Amino acid sequence: MEHEFGASYARVLAKDLVLGALGDCTVQQALDAGVDPRTVWEQVCIVQDVPESRRFGPDIKPR
Repeated sequence: MEHEFGASYARVLAKDLVLGALGDCTVQQALDAGVDPRTVWEQVCIVQDVPESRRFGPDIKPR
């Protein structure tokens, strides 16, 4: 989330963004309940309209 939204806003989203598809819980509540992080991220992307081209984070060059 930090790559897409920045560190400060990612923390706000984790605490305040309610994900209806995951039982009306926040991002942090879903993660604390053991929901797969990839599933949580997919729902964040849907709710926040993150384009599919940016859903996997930045390309990192291999060493």
